[in-house]
Amino acid sequence: MSRNLILGAALSSLVLLAALVSFVWTPYDYAALDIPNKLQPPNVRHWFGTDHFGRDMFSMIMVGARTSIAVALVAVGIGMALGVPLGLTAAARKGSWLDEVIMRGNDLVFAFPSLVIAILITAVFGAGAINAIIAIGIFNIPVFARITRGAALSLWEREFILAARVSGKGAARISAEHILPNVANLLIVQGTIQFSLGILAEAGLSYVGLGAQPPTPSWGRMLADAQTMVSFAPHLALIPGLAIIVTVLGLNLLGDGLRDWLDPRIRVARA
Repeated sequence: MSRNLILGAALSSLVLLAALVSFVWTPYDYAALDIPNKLQPPNVRHWFGTDHFGRDMFSMIMVGARTSIAVALVAVGIGMALGVPLGLTAAARKGSWLDEVIMRGNDLVFAFPSLVIAILITAVFGAGAINAIIAIGIFNIPVFARITRGAALSLWEREFILAARVSGKGAARISAEHILPNVANLLIVQGTIQFSLGILAEAGLSYVGLGAQPPTPSWGRMLADAQTMVSFAPHLALIPGLAIIVTVLGLNLLGDGLRDWLDPRIRVARA
């Protein structure tokens, strides 16, 4: 295994463990106010210090990890569940009107970044984690559709696919039984990358007030709340910023390591 895979798995597991533990235990109640002890720097009682309301930052980081992972995971799931079938269909119908409709629809979604989509959604339905999931998920659909279509097109001309067509299998069956298993490795790696981008997107949406709403902690909103207090309480911005950096770095290293591990050509080249 590569060092990237090991380090990425370790960092990602650390964040995931913090999120899972937060369901059953946090050092303090993340929503409990303790005004007399507000803005404390990291110390023995509060490992990451306290915020401007006296809330324990370590507890908020743990619950914030849960929020970020949940939003990104569901959003990536939406993108894969809808984008992969669209990409397989477009590849199977290459050059047809259906292929053209799917690809032009992807171009249309790409024209609107997830933040713009989120603004449009929240203008109608209001801000919240669910709407952030929908916005990020919609943006992920064309990503997976394009990746799947591009990988599938190169397989449709292969001998084993031609043999499957000669045996009487239809396009849908070939896509499910032969194409999808051969592009699964690529989709797993891309899913890891999109997961890290989903963490960033969730933090960005929360920063501008479009993500998870109070009292649910969110790393992006913690950064937004800290921006006016950086000069006298730098830990308020430093800690959630480091949490985002560690999570995204871990997922990117994990994706890079998985690509090397799952692609036999790269393994052979490095051997």
